[in-house]
Amino acid sequence: MTGISMSDITPLLVTAAASMAQAVLRIALVVAAGYVGVRLVRAGLRRLEAILIRAGEATETVPGATRKRVTTLVGLLQTLAHVVIWAVVGVVSLDQIGVDITPILAGAGIIGLAVGFGAQNLVRDLISGFFLVLENQVRVGDVAIVNGTGGLVEAITFRTTVLRDLAGVVHVFPNGTINTLSNMTKGWSGYVIDVGVAYKEDTDRVVQVMREVAEELRQDPAYAYRILEPMEVFGVDDFGESEVTIKARFKTLPIEQWNVGREYRRRLKKAFDARGIEIPFPHHSLYVGEASKPVEVLLREAGAKA
Repeated sequence: MTGISMSDITPLLVTAAASMAQAVLRIALVVAAGYVGVRLVRAGLRRLEAILIRAGEATETVPGATRKRVTTLVGLLQTLAHVVIWAVVGVVSLDQIGVDITPILAGAGIIGLAVGFGAQNLVRDLISGFFLVLENQVRVGDVAIVNGTGGLVEAITFRTTVLRDLAGVVHVFPNGTINTLSNMTKGWSGYVIDVGVAYKEDTDRVVQVMREVAEELRQDPAYAYRILEPMEVFGVDDFGESEVTIKARFKTLPIEQWNVGREYRRRLKKAFDARGIEIPFPHHSLYVGEASKPVEVLLREAGAKA
């Protein structure tokens, strides 16, 4: 048996060392590329964050709400980007040292498929929540109607939206189940009022009194900042059984419409009482013909007793 000399091993060691050096160099380049990618993504997201905050603050009504929403959104995007980049770096690095990555990719695909089927509702909620926050459809502090249930928005996450109604009941909606969403306080709010007066009243006079009371309310320092524009009177809107309905609207700051509306109704009632304008209540009038025999009998009996 012939012995193995150093001259025979040296080329093998040199080749192995060269291959290892090349693999280490490639891995270093891949890691460096991943690091640069992370820095670029971070810089891009910061710029995107600044743009979104400037755009949102121009129209926001709740100070700091836009920054909080955008920061949450950008933080999520940054986390997802980091996971994707370093996962790719890890897989490519394993490939450079000779590890067969095909089973890894296949296993990851199977696991991802299983998780996707098992957590499809969760994924749906997260995607819906992502776009809910991205599009600024509703914010914490808004009054909204979700799937027919109204209340104050107390919390918004990427999975759920939480409302508290007037009775204090907390309603939790998975974002993926939200079919209808009505925001009552986005940008500005409106208070629509239907004023019913008797048919005998002059509607032009009633409208004038309504405008006077509204203007007095706008001059009150306690309410002036809440009312954005003079009250808009639409005019006679309906003829009821016992009343003529006049429709009007206040444009107010978000969530202030009910405070303004209640105070306006209180003052309007007093103004109507002072001017003798009747606010009717539902009633029915019964008319009996003069030739009706029962009436004649009653009248004769009453006269005989007298």
